[in-house]
Amino acid sequence: MAAPQSYLPTTDRLASSFSPNEDVQIIAETFISNLAEQVKTNNIAGILDLIHPDAWWRDLFALTWDTRSFQGHEKIKKFLEDRLEISKLSDIKFVSAQLDKSFDDLEWITIVFDFEAGPIIGKGVIRLVSDGVPKAFVLFTNLTSLKDFPENIGPRRDFLPNHGKWIEQRHRETEFLDGDPEVLIIGGGQAGLDTAARLKTLGVSNLIIEKQSRVGDQWRNRYAALCLHDPVWFDHLPYLPFPETWPVYTPAQKLAAWFESYVEALELNVWTSAVATKAYRDEATNKWVVTVKRGENGTERVFNVDHVIFALGIGAGAPNIPNIPGKEDFQGQVLHSTQHKKATDHVGKKVVIVGACTSAHDIAADYVENGVDVTIYQRSSTYIMTTKEGMPRYLKPLYWEGGPPTEVADLFGNSLPHNFNKLLLQRISAQIEEADRELLDGLKKTGFKLNKGVDNAGFLYNGLVRVGGYYLDVGASQSIIDGKIKLKNDSQIERFTQTGLKFEDGSELDADVVLYATGFADASEPIRRIVGDEVSKKVPRIWGIDEEGEVNGCYRELGTPGLWYIMGNLAGCRFFSKHVALQIKAKQQGVFGTRYSAKSF
Repeated sequence: MAAPQSYLPTTDRLASSFSPNEDVQIIAETFISNLAEQVKTNNIAGILDLIHPDAWWRDLFALTWDTRSFQGHEKIKKFLEDRLEISKLSDIKFVSAQLDKSFDDLEWITIVFDFEAGPIIGKGVIRLVSDGVPKAFVLFTNLTSLKDFPENIGPRRDFLPNHGKWIEQRHRETEFLDGDPEVLIIGGGQAGLDTAARLKTLGVSNLIIEKQSRVGDQWRNRYAALCLHDPVWFDHLPYLPFPETWPVYTPAQKLAAWFESYVEALELNVWTSAVATKAYRDEATNKWVVTVKRGENGTERVFNVDHVIFALGIGAGAPNIPNIPGKEDFQGQVLHSTQHKKATDHVGKKVVIVGACTSAHDIAADYVENGVDVTIYQRSSTYIMTTKEGMPRYLKPLYWEGGPPTEVADLFGNSLPHNFNKLLLQRISAQIEEADRELLDGLKKTGFKLNKGVDNAGFLYNGLVRVGGYYLDVGASQSIIDGKIKLKNDSQIERFTQTGLKFEDGSELDADVVLYATGFADASEPIRRIVGDEVSKKVPRIWGIDEEGEVNGCYRELGTPGLWYIMGNLAGCRFFSKHVALQIKAKQQGVFGTRYSAKSF
């Protein structure tokens, strides 16, 4: 077989297109009927005949119990040979279809279908193109629930009244007075809260331990100007969406308060001011033995749990602080963005911010609003996109006012393999760049160094590969153009001086405060401190994408049974927390299959 080519199935690449007179429903139903028949007889050649030679197939835990993406007949054939029969794919049923036109030269019929796979109930999406005959160009199979273990929500909630016992019950549950939880979750941000809520609805007992004194402090205690740059429709938490009065872009302190109310409303078990100091797996019991130190007096409790989930977030590692010589000579203040609180702390002082991505811009804009002299030092180029022009192009119509229910949006939003979606993002990013042309040209005139994102695919792909490297502009870029935020990027830093920074070209910059907006170190370091060197050596790289385009290290076990990691933005944690919870439920009930991993985890 010829190696597959990566391209968008535009009308100039295909032999034909769908006629306006064709009945989309009939085409889609016929295709699903044919696919179901070939699957029923395990006819792999027949399945491949329905799939374009350069097609993509993404599976999320449905047929592989892992995150996998395959492109081209050769890889899809191998995948089907290995997994079609063992996964027991069956009962494929048509749900809906519509003709979608993403661009003038790109159209496909988007089909939604239901299926089963052994203990799994799944939902899939197929993008069908016309290439002489209808062919699947993108296929997506996704785990949505377990056949015999539905979530305890809606009609399955508890119908019995509770007269006067609730407070005592919650106390016993939260303190685990009657036994240990099945799952211990380390971290009470969005990843931990979402996963705890998912596990609770599946009847899996769990406890979150959070080192901060209050739930939400990881947002509450950051710099005062911090605000989400993702719109509200993208950021809902499971089971409890934001009210319709919620602002489009959420201030960090407001999100922190929502996290606290979420814990109360969903009755999640959380210990604050608590840290895991040590964890090891007892091979005799197959349990994780975890020591937790709690509160100001350092009371310890040892838990024996089946699973430990690290939900430590993007900032899990230590603050990344460049090693610049001469720091001991500097007479001013040096701090990382995590230590910064508010601009008014530095009124009357000169501030240099090292870094030129989101935190740097947010903090610099806050300084300008408060009359502080601030300079951004840009070490390397930055991707800039305005939220005004970019967010609607990226997120409409799925995550926007009047869009579909969040679960439907999540199905479509995650149905494209990342390496294929990159091709779409390149087009969208080019449109955004043109819409932002005046602003970007203004930045270029100041000498600000711009890039188009990794592989020219803009900020979403940057987030996958780099966990940053961008700024979603809400005003700071214009302040740079207007000279309110000063810029230096013409030479590398050589050293600190008594009064500021000296650069390799001999220039100097006076500063009373040097603030690092330089991100965080590797997220695996906090894991090592808890589980030790031997176990941490088995932990794969966390975040970034593998050769198939799937995220490294997250949403499945970390090289050792019962050890997990989940992280991401609010949308990503909402979606993948369900997969983590369903995998754990399947393991607890003995119905988990075998992982079909790209690497040996």
